[in-house]
Amino acid sequence: MTTAFDSLDLSGTLLGNRIAMAPMTRSRAGAGATATELTAEYYAQRASAGLIITEGIQPSAVGQGYPDTPGLHSAEQIESWRKVTAAVHEAGGRIFAQIMHAGRIGHPALLPDGLVNVAPSPVAAKGQVYTADGPKDFVTPRELTGDEIRATIGDFAAAARNAIDAGFDGVELHGASGYLIHQFLAPGSNRRTDEWGGTPENRIRFAVETARAVAAEIGAARTGLRLSPGNPFNDISEPQAEREATYTSLVKELSALDLAYLHIMEVGPIRDLSTTLRASFNGPFILNPATEGPTGPDALALVEEGAADIVAFGALFLANPDLPARLKAEGPYNTPDTSTFYGGTEKGYTDYPAL
Repeated sequence: MTTAFDSLDLSGTLLGNRIAMAPMTRSRAGAGATATELTAEYYAQRASAGLIITEGIQPSAVGQGYPDTPGLHSAEQIESWRKVTAAVHEAGGRIFAQIMHAGRIGHPALLPDGLVNVAPSPVAAKGQVYTADGPKDFVTPRELTGDEIRATIGDFAAAARNAIDAGFDGVELHGASGYLIHQFLAPGSNRRTDEWGGTPENRIRFAVETARAVAAEIGAARTGLRLSPGNPFNDISEPQAEREATYTSLVKELSALDLAYLHIMEVGPIRDLSTTLRASFNGPFILNPATEGPTGPDALALVEEGAADIVAFGALFLANPDLPARLKAEGPYNTPDTSTFYGGTEKGYTDYPAL
């Protein structure tokens, strides 16, 4: 029987176990949106994970959605991440950079002068973001033109190349949690009628083309994608009637690319859809399961049952940097302070640390 403590060949990257550290926003970047010495220490402490997936890293200046988040679009940023990847590798770990364009989530106050938030359609998300001047409502984003969409796909590919140059083992495209790729997938935020919207086949195009461009740039074996079907976070609206058709069509297209992995973050009772997507995908499958609170030791059974090849833990990794050893020993565990996480203890929202 396969267990979470067995090794895994992740499309050419050998993992020591099947326990992943889920991507979690930190807002601890240094000047110029760089990684810091503390960043290197933070990830190196957790290098016993089979795979570390970093916090979201913006592929361009306009892709930033929160204060003090890091980038991978300047020479200074690339150099800063080299210290992080070196520290993780020295400790025996493997680390993928999560590339995250926030799209309509954020505020012009967080962007360089003259830039405004962009999205598939000019539809503002309900909610607020914290800035240096306090909380501010999300603004109505500027709709991307067709040429700008292609340029944005190019930004993802360039950031992926920068990640490899910085020493990362691969990248994960953030297609979940209401950020740009998810905004294209969801009919509530994508109201286009051109080739990028209007039907499930068109709404998945941005995700597919971005994955294809990144795979062409750095290799499919170093390219993963995270999705969260039906996740309402950041005011996303995905009617259940369309959800299965959208995501099964998307995963069918992704399977043809031979990606490193597919990573599903469950929100709510969608295990049937997760099972369908696992069966449809032809590569390794990571599951961040829906739970009442932070994902706990019971999730290890998902690997034994064959529901996932890798199980991702978030909050428990924050409180327990040596989590794989504690899981193998069946404890003890430090208890995460869930009051500091997005969504608090609300059912279905797990593993989101505070800004």
